[in-house]
Amino acid sequence: MAKNKVHKTKMQTSGADKIFNAIVIILMVLVCLVIVYPLYYVVLASITDPVTVNSGKVLLYPENVYLQGYKTTLAYTPLWTAYGNTILYTVVGTLISLVATIPAGYALSRSDLPGRRGLIFVFTFTMFFGGGIIPLYLTIRSLGIYNTIWAMVLPVAVSAYNLIVCRSFFESSVPGELLEAAKVDGCNDFRFFFQIAIPISSTIIAVMALFYATAMWNQFFNALMFLQDDNKMPLQVVLRNLVLMNQANQMGSSGDAMVTKQKLAEQLKYCIVVVSAAPLLIVYPFIQQYFAKGVTIGAVKG
Repeated sequence: MAKNKVHKTKMQTSGADKIFNAIVIILMVLVCLVIVYPLYYVVLASITDPVTVNSGKVLLYPENVYLQGYKTTLAYTPLWTAYGNTILYTVVGTLISLVATIPAGYALSRSDLPGRRGLIFVFTFTMFFGGGIIPLYLTIRSLGIYNTIWAMVLPVAVSAYNLIVCRSFFESSVPGELLEAAKVDGCNDFRFFFQIAIPISSTIIAVMALFYATAMWNQFFNALMFLQDDNKMPLQVVLRNLVLMNQANQMGSSGDAMVTKQKLAEQLKYCIVVVSAAPLLIVYPFIQQYFAKGVTIGAVKG
C-alpha cells in the first residue's frame, strides 16, 4: 500500500510538472511573438505598398510588393560614405573604449587600490550629474578635435555604467587568492593583468564590445554637434537627412506625383530602420551567448 501511494504521488507530481512546463512554454512562445513580430512587421512594411501598411491590416506575409523605398535608399550616394564612416567610428571607438574601461574596471576591483572609494564615487557621480552640452562643446573646441573622428569617440570612451559592470565582474571572477598565489611565484601586477585576468575575462570583454559598438553605431546627436563636413557624417544622420529631403520634395508636388512621393516618404521610414539595424542584428547572434552571462556575473556585486 505504501509503495502504491509513493508511486501515485510521483505520477501526480510528474503530471503537474508537465502542465507547468506546457504553461511556461506557451507563455514563452507568446512573449517571443510579442518581441519578434514588430521586427518582422518593419521588414514586411519596408517591401509592402504603404497604402496596405497604412490600412492597419495585420501583415503576415508580403502583400503588394513595393521596392521603391530600397531603390531610393541604396541609390543615395552619401549612404555608402556614411556606412564607411560609421564602421570606422564604431571600430575605433569600441577599441578605445575597451582599452580604457577594462583596465579601469580591474583597477577599481582591487581592494588595495589607494583612494578606491573616492574614485568609484567620482565615476558614479557622473551617472547622475553632467556638465551639459555647452561645456562639452567648448571642451571639444579647445582640445582642437572638433570636426574629427576623435570628437566622436573620445567623449564617449568610458561609460560609468559599463565601468561598474566591469568592476563587479572582476571582483566576483578574479579572486584575491589568485593574485596572492601569482605574486608568490614572482608575478607582478601588470603581468597578472595581461596574462591571467584578461584571458579569463573573455565574457565581459565581449559584453563591453557589444555595448560600446551598439552605442557608437547609433550615435546621432554628437555627430550633429561636433561634425561639420557632410562627408564625415555617420549613418544615422545621413538616413535622417534622406527622410527630411523626401518630405521636403513631397511639399512641392501635386496630383499623382504627390501621391507617389508620399508613398515613398512613408516607406523610407521602414527601409531606413532595416538598413541601419541590419548589421547589428547580423552580428548579435554570434556574441549573444556572452551577453546574458556577462551582465549576470557583472551584477553579482553592486
